[in-house]
Amino acid sequence: MKSNVLLFPVQFCFLFCCWRAICCRSCELTNITITVEKEECSFCTSINTTWCAGYCYTRDLVYRDPARPNTQKTCTFKELVYETVRVPGCAHRADSLHTYPVATACHCAKCDSGSTDCTVRGLGPSYCSFSDVRE
Repeated sequence: MKSNVLLFPVQFCFLFCCWRAICCRSCELTNITITVEKEECSFCTSINTTWCAGYCYTRDLVYRDPARPNTQKTCTFKELVYETVRVPGCAHRADSLHTYPVATACHCAKCDSGSTDCTVRGLGPSYCSFSDVRE
């Protein structure tokens, strides 16, 4: 009888965690570091920004059903602003301003390839085509 009393809280905790993972979308704002580069400056620099990350409920149908299209949802921005920084160390005549996106709200939605890299393996936020990366 005593083991049943102890088992109930464990079961409840397990079910609560499953419910939280499935029902409560954990798509939220997170701080990331991205690498920006300016061709005129010949090096890359890292900046901190806010972007969306997390999990979204999705399903992959075994068979095609025309009545229910198979749409994969991803954690993406709902609202976006742009900020501009001056890339330090550029030549005096070079355009050293760089504008980058900052997410202000997130949600689970179909990936918009017009504004987002929807590929499976993109270049990633730390990609730099130059060999010199400055913090």
